[in-house]
Amino acid sequence: MTTLTSSTVGAGNSTAGPGPSLARRPRNRYWRALRHNHKASVGLALLVFFLVLGIFPGEIAPYSGQAMEFAPSLGPSWSHWFGTTETGQDVLSQLIWGTRQSLIIAFAVGAFATSVSVIVGVSAAYLRGVWDGVLSLLTDVLLVIPIFPLVIVISAYLKSAGTGVTIIVLGAVGWSYGARQLRSQVLSLRNREFLEAAQVRGERRSYIIAVEILPTMTSLIVASFLGTAVYAVLTAAGLQFIGLGNPNLQSWGTMLYWAENNEALVTGSPLWALMPGVCVALLGAALALLNYAFDEISNPALRPSRPRAQRAQRLTPTPEAGASA
Repeated sequence: MTTLTSSTVGAGNSTAGPGPSLARRPRNRYWRALRHNHKASVGLALLVFFLVLGIFPGEIAPYSGQAMEFAPSLGPSWSHWFGTTETGQDVLSQLIWGTRQSLIIAFAVGAFATSVSVIVGVSAAYLRGVWDGVLSLLTDVLLVIPIFPLVIVISAYLKSAGTGVTIIVLGAVGWSYGARQLRSQVLSLRNREFLEAAQVRGERRSYIIAVEILPTMTSLIVASFLGTAVYAVLTAAGLQFIGLGNPNLQSWGTMLYWAENNEALVTGSPLWALMPGVCVALLGAALALLNYAFDEISNPALRPSRPRAQRAQRLTPTPEAGASA
């Protein structure tokens, strides 16, 4: 009896004890999945490259992005890798200094829109009733409205607005798709046993949402953030290119705006117009690749299947296994 009692106590302690290790297990699983995902590796490498440029532009850029101290429309050379603009500015330095502004818009809009998506989507699914009806109606209205024309109208009204206004406008209209995804996910989790157990224990709704529901949707929330960041990079660059941003800001979109106004493609400065577009595309590709990687992690059906040869090799018993059998 003593042995049975001690083993029972030990089992109870083992059940209560490994809480931190169990909490770390999903994060370890995500990290291992990211390390073995080629899309995540390429996307992360590109993102780190742009982060370094955005954090340390003064140490990396050969010249000031605004300095007009060179001959206009110079071709590529060792002194000016991408040539100079029509106003005598170094194109490479402008690209490096413009990285910070584009990253700020991408991450700020992504964080703002994702926060709204989480609040609206999770609240609508878990609270149900009137809350679900009102929040779902608001989400559906934004989903059916063409977002880019709406952003153009708002930006035209707030012409030459600063970065803060751009972030608020893009974030305020960019959360609906993520909210719809999160609502669907919470609806599929609402009647799970671990949530019913939390309700039986008498846990508050805020605790259940923050501690029980949100950690199970980490990959979906990260994917929503990355998708919104891609949308922010492309939309902000497009608005600045057509003149609906502040032309005095140092960013890739304003570079495209001034290059188009000065007809860079026909006046001997093609890289002035091409390189900002390349940078926008590469940053968008980095975020999109990370987004695809997190989609594959959260949805096993999207993961690439193993080659048949590997599956056959894995299923074929080895001689050691046969001997041991």
